[in-house]
Amino acid sequence: MKLLPWLVGLGVITSAAWAGEPSPVEQQVAEAVKAPTVTIVHLWAPWCPNCTAELKPEGWPAFLTANPDVKVIFVTVWAGKEEDGRALLEKQGVGAQPNFQLLMHPNTSRKKADRMTHFLGQPVTWLPTTWIYRGGTLRYALNYGEVRFGVLSQLVRDAQDKWEH
Repeated sequence: MKLLPWLVGLGVITSAAWAGEPSPVEQQVAEAVKAPTVTIVHLWAPWCPNCTAELKPEGWPAFLTANPDVKVIFVTVWAGKEEDGRALLEKQGVGAQPNFQLLMHPNTSRKKADRMTHFLGQPVTWLPTTWIYRGGTLRYALNYGEVRFGVLSQLVRDAQDKWEH
């Protein structure tokens, strides 16, 4: 019987350690999404074919140019031994825009057992993942694959609208 409270206590300590504090990158993004304007958080990796497909001229480069009031934060995740992808982004015309920011998550593991699985309190199960925030509230989550930029533009417009119902 004396073993049970000890095991429960150990489980609580282990759970707290496993959850851990948010990384500085996650804290930085959490602060950014509190802005009263729309902020897009895009989780991606340079090795991901769906992620790189979005870098065509009619994809992220065009979206960033057409939406200068929308802050877009790319967070490189699951990168393995690769770097943050800045060179690839720049080659594709992404990165020089004033509304763009690139960050690298400190856990770069691609191994399922070790990789980052949550960000900003949301599960991360697939790349790319794109979230639309306004005023600290997640308005839309696109969690499974390539963004269709017409749809993304509509969701941004909807997120910018004042909801009065």
